[in-house]
Amino acid sequence: MFSRWLPAVEQTSIVRKSVLGLAGLAFVGGAVAGPAVAAQAAPEHNRPVSVSQSVLADKDHKGDKDKNNDKDKNNDKDKNNDKDKNKGKPSRDRLVPRGVQGEQSSIPLSGEQSGNVKAIVKATKKAGLDERAAVIAVGTSLQESKLENLGHLGDRNDHDSLGLFQQRPSSGWGSPDQITDPEYSTIAFLKGLKQVDGWHDLPLTVAAQKVQVSAYPDAYAKWENQAADLVANAWNNS
Repeated sequence: MFSRWLPAVEQTSIVRKSVLGLAGLAFVGGAVAGPAVAAQAAPEHNRPVSVSQSVLADKDHKGDKDKNNDKDKNNDKDKNNDKDKNKGKPSRDRLVPRGVQGEQSSIPLSGEQSGNVKAIVKATKKAGLDERAAVIAVGTSLQESKLENLGHLGDRNDHDSLGLFQQRPSSGWGSPDQITDPEYSTIAFLKGLKQVDGWHDLPLTVAAQKVQVSAYPDAYAKWENQAADLVANAWNNS
């Protein structure tokens, strides 16, 4: 009786094995092919980025960051340079407490003239006076000699006037050798300036005229702006 059903059972078993085998192959095939199929089916923005693309993106990001850092460094450097240029310079209020008067003039300076500015500033410090005194002295010299240490000019001389301030030996300013020494002539001028009451608060042209007694008393005024700039730049370098 049981033998009659045996072939049928075996057949059923065989069929089940075949079905399971096919299902297994289908599963394995799906496991192998799944990601590739998923990648193809996925939208462009959801697809995995390749290693090379990721590295290039990182490099671009790093490059932009480095450029921005360089810009920041350069900006900071420029700001610091600007601060350094102005660091320690006398304030405009100390140089020109009353402001400039009238139309201003300016001339380019040679190396010799720039050296004479430094000599005047150095002598002013030696005399124990401040930046305002140096501005008055430099402005006076700009008018008298254009900051040139003039010797005897023959027929072009104003009497026996010599040096940066066109001082006259015959008027008691000193010997020709003394007057043509920048330090001596500056200190001699400053001694005269200190005898002027309230010189520190006077307009440059008034203070200078009190010392020089020029035939052109208002001529000094036009040099005050350039004198202030020159002293500002030379004050801490002399």
